[in-house]
Amino acid sequence: MRLKTFIIVGLLAFCFSCAEKAQQPFSFVQLCDTQLGMGGYEHDIMTFKQAVEQINELNPDFAVICGDLVHNATDSSYSDFLAILETLKVPSHLAPGNHDVGNVPNDTTLSFYRKTIGEDYFDFQNKGYSFIVTNTQLWKVDVANESVKQDKWFEETLKIQEAKKLPIFVIGHYPIFLENPEEEEKYYNIPPVKRKWILDLFKSNNVLAYLSGHTHKLLVNNYENIQFVSGETTSKNFDDRPYGFRVWDVSSDTIQHHFVPLNLPKVEQE
Repeated sequence: MRLKTFIIVGLLAFCFSCAEKAQQPFSFVQLCDTQLGMGGYEHDIMTFKQAVEQINELNPDFAVICGDLVHNATDSSYSDFLAILETLKVPSHLAPGNHDVGNVPNDTTLSFYRKTIGEDYFDFQNKGYSFIVTNTQLWKVDVANESVKQDKWFEETLKIQEAKKLPIFVIGHYPIFLENPEEEEKYYNIPPVKRKWILDLFKSNNVLAYLSGHTHKLLVNNYENIQFVSGETTSKNFDDRPYGFRVWDVSSDTIQHHFVPLNLPKVEQE
């Protein structure tokens, strides 16, 4: 009897310990459009290095980069990108952008990205939260075999994580919409039919936020209590905001994000 009591108490303590661990607060960084070559190649090298230096000082749990890692996807540009990324002292998770896999991806561009950078869609977990990284080019255009394959994976992954009661962040490059979920298709958003499918999945599967880039300007929306954020870049901003990144602070009852500007000489910020 004493042994059984000891085992039960031990199991309860373990369960409570796991619950507490799962609810630990944490922070992560959202980087957008490092896009080496967009704002001037040497400039973008310098700003990306500065972003990495400041992220290392902050020491978040990890960083996500919301696509357009480089402006022109070549061995040389990816080599420069990866050399800087290697100096980041926290884990990084990368989403592909249209400049990485092409406006209309094909076997060649997708294979090159996957060989050089890694998976173009995947998921990971951190302290009781799920993060699903997507290839939004496969939503923007219908790529034979590839789009269907990602769609099936995305829907299944959402449902698996929701069944585990894990709150979900989705990471991509293209914003789902810019101002209104009912808006027409534009260069910067996802087509309406695909958009509705995505938003319906978000609503029914405990998605808390969708993080993206692509706009090169700050874009913040709220739809059905889901946060949609396209952040500032380190390459070139079209809205005259300073270069920088966003820090997300996550706890059991709040999710907040704030902007961190790069510490650059004044002339470099203009």
